[in-house]
Amino acid sequence: MNSYPPELLAQLAPVMFVAGLGSPQPPQTPQSPAPKAQDPFTVLSLRLKDALQTQRRAAFWQPDKSKTFQVVFVEPDARFPPRKMQPAEDQQFLPTHSPLSPLTPSSPLYPDGLIAPIWIRKHTSLVPSVFVLFKRIFEYQRPTGGTPLDIPDPDLDREREAEEKQRDNELSQEIAHRKKTTNERSIKLTVVLMASRRMLDDPALDNRLTYIRRHSGLDPRAALFVLSPVAPAEIGDFVRSLQEALWEPALEYYTNHSKRVRRKRNRHTQSSSAYTTSVSPSGGILARPLRPEGWTVRYEYKMACFAEFRGEDEVALKHYQDAYSALQIMFGSTAILPPRTKRWAEAKVLADCISLKICKMYLYNNEHSLALAHHAMHMRRFADLSRGWGIGEETFEFWSWLARQHRVFAELLEHGTRSTLKIPTYLPASTSAASTVVSQPLDSQRSAVEMESMRSLGLNPTQAMMHPGFYYYMAARGTENRRSRFLRALENDSPDNPTTSSPGFANENKVDHLAIILELYTRSYELFKKYSASNASQNQGRQTLWIAYRIAQTYYESGKFDMAVRFFERIAKTYRREKWDVMLVPLLSTWYRCAQQLGDMELSVQLLLEMLTHGASTTDDEPDAIQEDLLAVLKSTVPADLDHPLVVDLLDTEPLLDSSIVFWSSEVKVGDHAVYQLTLSAPSHLYMSSLPFVSLSIHFDDDVPRITIVHKAPEDGSEAPLVQRVDLGQVDLSVDSAHDAAREVEAVLRWKPGSAIVFTGSLVSPVPATLTISRLVLTLKESSWWIELPLQPSSIRNGSPSPPRWLSSLDPVRFIPIRRDVEHPVSSINVRLRPHLVNVSLSHETPPYLGEEYPISVEVTNLDERELEIVADVMLHPSEVEFASSSISHDRETWANLLKGISFGTLGPGVSTVKTVYLQSTGAASDVVVDISARSRTTEPAHTPVSPLSPKSPSLFSGDTTETPRTLVVHTVDPITVKHDIVYRRSTRPQPGTADLATYDDDFEMDANQTDATITMVWTCVGPHGIKVESVKLVREDGFDVKIVSSVLDTDSEDLLAEWLPGDEFGDCCRASVSARGETLSDPVPALGAYEMTWRKLLSNGELGSLVSSRFPLPSLRPPQDGLVALLDVPTQAQLHTPTQMKLTVRNLRSAGAANVVVQVEFDPADGFVLAGLRGGRLPILLPGGEEVLTWNLVPTECGYVKVPTIKVNDRRLTAGADTSEGEGEVVPVVDIRRDGRSKDGQDRMNTATKDGAGPDIVVLVLP
Repeated sequence: MNSYPPELLAQLAPVMFVAGLGSPQPPQTPQSPAPKAQDPFTVLSLRLKDALQTQRRAAFWQPDKSKTFQVVFVEPDARFPPRKMQPAEDQQFLPTHSPLSPLTPSSPLYPDGLIAPIWIRKHTSLVPSVFVLFKRIFEYQRPTGGTPLDIPDPDLDREREAEEKQRDNELSQEIAHRKKTTNERSIKLTVVLMASRRMLDDPALDNRLTYIRRHSGLDPRAALFVLSPVAPAEIGDFVRSLQEALWEPALEYYTNHSKRVRRKRNRHTQSSSAYTTSVSPSGGILARPLRPEGWTVRYEYKMACFAEFRGEDEVALKHYQDAYSALQIMFGSTAILPPRTKRWAEAKVLADCISLKICKMYLYNNEHSLALAHHAMHMRRFADLSRGWGIGEETFEFWSWLARQHRVFAELLEHGTRSTLKIPTYLPASTSAASTVVSQPLDSQRSAVEMESMRSLGLNPTQAMMHPGFYYYMAARGTENRRSRFLRALENDSPDNPTTSSPGFANENKVDHLAIILELYTRSYELFKKYSASNASQNQGRQTLWIAYRIAQTYYESGKFDMAVRFFERIAKTYRREKWDVMLVPLLSTWYRCAQQLGDMELSVQLLLEMLTHGASTTDDEPDAIQEDLLAVLKSTVPADLDHPLVVDLLDTEPLLDSSIVFWSSEVKVGDHAVYQLTLSAPSHLYMSSLPFVSLSIHFDDDVPRITIVHKAPEDGSEAPLVQRVDLGQVDLSVDSAHDAAREVEAVLRWKPGSAIVFTGSLVSPVPATLTISRLVLTLKESSWWIELPLQPSSIRNGSPSPPRWLSSLDPVRFIPIRRDVEHPVSSINVRLRPHLVNVSLSHETPPYLGEEYPISVEVTNLDERELEIVADVMLHPSEVEFASSSISHDRETWANLLKGISFGTLGPGVSTVKTVYLQSTGAASDVVVDISARSRTTEPAHTPVSPLSPKSPSLFSGDTTETPRTLVVHTVDPITVKHDIVYRRSTRPQPGTADLATYDDDFEMDANQTDATITMVWTCVGPHGIKVESVKLVREDGFDVKIVSSVLDTDSEDLLAEWLPGDEFGDCCRASVSARGETLSDPVPALGAYEMTWRKLLSNGELGSLVSSRFPLPSLRPPQDGLVALLDVPTQAQLHTPTQMKLTVRNLRSAGAANVVVQVEFDPADGFVLAGLRGGRLPILLPGGEEVLTWNLVPTECGYVKVPTIKVNDRRLTAGADTSEGEGEVVPVVDIRRDGRSKDGQDRMNTATKDGAGPDIVVLVLP
């Protein structure tokens, strides 16, 4: 920004003049002692000065809107510049104007100037908005030796009052004089009186302050302050309160200025038509005055400045825009502003500064796009104007101005980023929407949003705010164009050329363009590195490298070749790695010229060889110019080191020769030939046929002798064919040949464009290994130069390797393409051991039973000619069936998943060995997968050759081992299935009364609530093989509320201890008693125990298998619950004419709710009984847990099965108080206890009586 006046660019803020802090001196009185070295008021003045200076400093970027002033320190008697010029004696009748007005003849703007920087300087340095005067109030000093307890002396008090009044009058007159000068310009005057703390406690201080304010004419508001020496923190508070108090008067001052300028603008607009050409009294034409457009620019610019002083950025922006528009109108007419004049140059500078101010105010509001748009519009508009002025792209003035615009915009952004400005981050938009639009087939569908979608795929720097480094870069590019145009004009230098004879050309000749370019590029490079680190996702590293390349190019043009080489070295590493050949080739060319200038021949040779790999050429007419330059350097120079070769490492760049190593097969056995072909071909665009290559070395492993191909020219002088075939013979990697000298083969080592040399050979390895060619070294010798070029066996050019192919014929030339997967690359071959001939067979008798130790015989036979040591591993796969688990055992070792190290010993040729492993499966039937792996190893001692089986050769494998796998899948079977059946019977024992206290004891067993459960177990042999049961027992697990009463197995178990054949069924019956309290009747009763059975499998050979123990748990019990039930007890048999009893027990087993039971007997005389007892009636109320018993006497009158009279029981609790007629209420089922039997869901399985009372006939057998 040094190209523009700083006054036109600085941020404007209210100006405060501060006087009286320079060197304050206390008033001298006869009684005052000598001043001390550290006067408290001197310290106070220094602290005040420091505090005021740090509030706001003049700067270009200050978006802060706090109420702070720009402080200027002046003397107390500082004078202001005159407002109006005094008219001359002959012009007394003319109006007066400002000394800076274009209407004043002595003004630098006379007669048609716009705005001078001195006008801004006047309002920022010469005229304030407020004036603060610091003064020391007089303090009377008592005579020495007195104490506060002394008696007051009236004479001394009168003397003190007179002295204070005199000093106050002097201070008032001084303030009044200063007040007069500030009132002339409407400047607010504020006085700060400094007094000691003792003075602040003086009761007369208020009267003195009132006197001073009235006699000096100070305003009653914010015009007089008193300050005593205080701490630094309190000084800051005072300064802030002082500025807040004076802020409104300062704004009012600049507002009045704006109103005055607005009135002038309005008057000028109304009288603009009166501007005519002035004529002097002598008849001559006076200088043309400022046009109306110029006055508009002046007034709008002034109002913008005053608005900026007030902190009203939006108002200032509007006036700056109006001033800029008026300037554009003036520049549009050469009659108003003729090009290349002084006023034209001043207006152009003013336009640039106004444009920069507009951009800055946009950035204050974070309106980045508006700021960038205005900046672009300004450059575009004035570029068009410059073409009309004859200053187009072909002139250095145009590019000088354009570079300056980019630079000042970059400096603006840089100032902003140091403060509060944030550069926006632009993330790449998703390409899915754009891809969808592009893929639409109809043009009508694509035309609407195609351009917007395509725009989203990239980012145009001219439409998005970049960081300052980008604009520094643009400024550097513009300066380069400026230099090139200047050099072109310098070439056409002649006395008749108006361009070279102009003053601007003379000034341009003094400019160091390269220094400016270096400065701009360096600044851009630093900023790009800074923002590339913070915005790594935008990948700006390549632009940074390009800028570094431009810096190196500028160093080269400046003659600083060593600096250019340092940059080229760093840049080339990245360009090589990322394969930016388009950028690398011109870099290498410039780098080579720098090396020539520095006299570095080794570097020159390296660069020429690298340029040769890229096919570079100095001219299109001479494609082999690089080859010729290289030969010229080799023949005319001498290397620095004659004893050692110069190794030129081109592995990171494009290869000199396209190389490809191909093995015919992916693997061979030990001792077989591994045939390979190594092809070295020259691309069609590389010219190297004249380079004197003397040898090619092919390196395998560290200890394998290399093969050297020595160049031999054809004897007859004929040219070699395009495709040559060179036989390298066989290389034996055995121990005896490991120390052989390197083999040499002769061949023609010259490559024409598009030619190839195919080297064929074979490798034989006695041990397992991975064979490949590790590296190639091509040697070039010329004069004193000895150069070695390392090559990759499989080169990569343009990001892709050479396609593998096999030369099958030379006449005609025919190649076979070789294709393999990634796991078997063509560039290497695996040498593997010959597998051992081992047979593994498995024998077993399917299927295995659950719980059985199932034997599996593993037979291993050595079919090889060598002795083998064999070890087997057995692994079980996890089962996918729930609850199924398996284990494997051998030699009393049991493992859940893996059994390792089953040794079969050392087997000679033809010898077999059998081992038996046992599989045991439990839980559930499933498929069991068994993997058996037999590892065989030779018993001969391992040979340890020096090479290539040395431990330092990691590509070779030691150990002659073969693995023979077998997989067995067996399905386990459960040999025995079990079924059970449960029948529940109600208890017939009497129930205690509800008031019986014994029922509340913990150990009381309520017999009436007990349920008898009969459990029937049936076992079925379902396996394909029979079993022999050796023992069966019932293991009881009785509880508090449940126990097993009896079991058939207790008395008779001989029938179960027998051989069970497939399909046989055996059973057992046991009876359990369940006694549950009311709150636990709904809970299931756990199992009472289990049957434990031991058995053996009947094998097909008549033998018995291993002993297996199986457990069959009893089912859990869940007796059904009753509510209100009637139990009928009648005898099974009766004697004719002999009385017998029939008993009915009604029980209320509900948890809550009483029962109102009615019993009715339907007696028919035709029945075979005579009934004695209750025929119908109501029972007492049955509470929960209660029961009632009814008894009848029956006398049979006939023989046979005689039907018992029907008994109906109803519960009328729901209809209490109603008529107890038949059929009302809930029917209570009547259960014949002789046929009582229920399942767990309450279904009556044996008694078919229904709830409606019309159940089956209950009969009794009557005997005679």
